[in-house]
Amino acid sequence: MLEAGTMLLFCAVLFASVALGWSIIPALFVGVLLFMGYGLVRRCSLRAMASRAAGSVRSAGTVVVAFVLIGVLTSLWRASGTIAFIVAHSTAVIHAATVIPLSFLLCSAMSVLVGSSFASAATMGTICMSLGLSMQANPVMLGGAILAGVYVGDRCSPVSTSALLVKQLTHTNLFNTIARMLRTGAVPFVLSCVVYVAAAVVEWLCASGGSGFGAASAAATAGSAGSARAAVSTNASSITDIGGLFSSAFDLHWLTLVPALLVIVLALLRVDVLLLMLASIAASVAVCVGVQHMEWAELLRLLIFGYHAQNPQVAALLDGGGILSMLTVMATVCISSAYAGIFAETRMLARLQQVIEMLGHRIGACGATMITATCAAALACNQTLTIMLTHQLCGGLYGDDESERSAQAIDLEDSAVVIAPLIPWSIAGAVPLATINAPTLSLAAATFLYLLPLSRMLASAVRRRSGFRTRHRSQNQNPGLAIPHRPKPMLHMFVHGFHPKSGD
Repeated sequence: MLEAGTMLLFCAVLFASVALGWSIIPALFVGVLLFMGYGLVRRCSLRAMASRAAGSVRSAGTVVVAFVLIGVLTSLWRASGTIAFIVAHSTAVIHAATVIPLSFLLCSAMSVLVGSSFASAATMGTICMSLGLSMQANPVMLGGAILAGVYVGDRCSPVSTSALLVKQLTHTNLFNTIARMLRTGAVPFVLSCVVYVAAAVVEWLCASGGSGFGAASAAATAGSAGSARAAVSTNASSITDIGGLFSSAFDLHWLTLVPALLVIVLALLRVDVLLLMLASIAASVAVCVGVQHMEWAELLRLLIFGYHAQNPQVAALLDGGGILSMLTVMATVCISSAYAGIFAETRMLARLQQVIEMLGHRIGACGATMITATCAAALACNQTLTIMLTHQLCGGLYGDDESERSAQAIDLEDSAVVIAPLIPWSIAGAVPLATINAPTLSLAAATFLYLLPLSRMLASAVRRRSGFRTRHRSQNQNPGLAIPHRPKPMLHMFVHGFHPKSGD
């Protein structure tokens, strides 16, 4: 009872912070006090809890260093013209009839390169939304396509903070996990493309027909469409000529593409991600000095404070990056890592972990992880804490060998990473939608984000069913085999504890 009360109080603090638009960091510090207070009530040593928390924070040191490099890299890509070059040349292919599927594909490509959903939404997402609305695209479908696209790379980019966090938590090889993510995400990605192509066809038919289904569809989305178009109508015309806008601020020489090409090539060669980022940073510095003729003092300043363009229109699209931009996510990781140590010392989550293990026996580790991630995302209100809570709670579903750690890594990537932005009150989805001025209803159109976990759960159920049939057939052919131990009822296990027998 005390555990539930403590956790509910922590969730209330998180919800209040998100609802009031405050930083989530003070709420996380309140969580530390609450969980340590719980430990003191349970007669746990304050020194022991602090020691375990400090050890957990130290173990997150590698990923914090990676976050610093990502902040530097994203700032330099903005200043060197790398992002401007990519955006200016890619948006030239957008047309009214294909704007929805192309927005999904372009935002996916941008997010794979920069590894950040927020940065992708602020650059490629903002431009696609403005261009799409100027072409009379449905804002709900357009916003959903952009939101889904920016999380494609947030999930599987070699410079993604979430991918690096999962790697650190599960102690797995990043590139092996990315290879598996490409396989598990292929079918949902293709199906999402089909959905957005179909939406583009319907949009085209509605625009050309103007009656029947088109009129009904227009009436159904009139409210959200009107508000979204009004929100960006003042910006749509001002950024129609993307190439001209960026050419006035940067020298869009082909050399500006080299830092991005380095990331792709070195990732294919499976170079360590820290070396990969350092190589791209070095190339970006060379481009900033040699192509954009930037002063060294200005270059050093933007590494810390991020890039800030003099042109207001360029600034609205490209400003950001820098080490300071990563402070929030680094603080979130460190404080959440402290939670892991406190939970381990106080065993606060022990009973909940037992329930999740029982659920795993019923529906499999993948299904239990998906359900846990959904609940964690609804409570945590952000992606980073969702990943860490899900990893902590589902640890008992997996073994400690390499294959089991790899299985947990891919289950985390296909659940916590993509489910968090689907929660309406989570900043993981709310911030990108607010950045591009898309309606909240766009969450329903972010097909990739829910097709991926659904497809994984379906595949897991099919495998479990197939395995059950194979075992049943083997028992019929060999009657002498021992009858498998029948699982205990879940309520009985919850009340009396979980004590697996050999063979469970």
